[in-house]
Amino acid sequence: MCGAYDPAVDVRRLEDPAVFLDAAMPLLLADEARHNLILGLAGTLRDHPSHYPEYGLWLAEDGSETVGAALRTPPHNLVVARPRDDSALEVLAAAIDDELPGVVAAMPEAEVFASAWAARTGATTRTHRAQGVFALERVRQPAEVSGRMRDAGAADRHLLLDWWRAFAEEALGESPDAESVAHAVDHRLEAEAAGISFWEHGRAVSFAAFGNPTPNGIRIGPVYTPPEFRRRGYASALVADLSERLLSGRRFCFLFTDLANPTANRIYERIGYRRVCDAAEIVFEA
Repeated sequence: MCGAYDPAVDVRRLEDPAVFLDAAMPLLLADEARHNLILGLAGTLRDHPSHYPEYGLWLAEDGSETVGAALRTPPHNLVVARPRDDSALEVLAAAIDDELPGVVAAMPEAEVFASAWAARTGATTRTHRAQGVFALERVRQPAEVSGRMRDAGAADRHLLLDWWRAFAEEALGESPDAESVAHAVDHRLEAEAAGISFWEHGRAVSFAAFGNPTPNGIRIGPVYTPPEFRRRGYASALVADLSERLLSGRRFCFLFTDLANPTANRIYERIGYRRVCDAAEIVFEA
């Protein structure tokens, strides 16, 4: 249930991702793992402005203190941070004028914002996907698996486009257009702090992408193995080796999982990932 608005809290919409990050950093770094999505997206907006040509950045402020933060890269859902107090989410819901398709965040802040948005707009809310946010600081290597990891390059683009689309259709229930798939793949292949790696066993049998670095970490995903190559340990070996490499000079690797897929969750936990919180993607319907 939404509480009373805090009259001391104001909402400011910003245009500069660097200014947004500077102001929001104390709030976000209070739990870097929980906030890895909003931190990574804001950092990408700052460092690679052409990747998301449209965006929205909002801060809820109590005097000079940032008490809430939200970010959106259309057409994607709004992302919100855990606020100092739930009233900051209610003030954000009252101040954001964009038409939002939904919100994605850790729980309970996703649910609190969705409730406030529904109260203001009359929208119906529906949890589209329950997720787990995982963090890793030290890799536990799985049993040895045949093959090796290698980095993807421009020659792999056609295969990656096919596999990226297959991941979206199977894991997310989405049918992305060719332009959005190409945009996502090309960014991973071209950006300095992003990439895609394969597990190879005679041929490519699994891939894992990474990017959206945070001050002390980086996020892995998506991870995809075509059906004909599953249950052989390829994804486990790939994520373990990739995480080991990415931890060089970093404290964390992060990833999001679908809680409806317990097999994948167990795989990541065996490698050393720990579930730091639950999250949800909540959609807004007229």
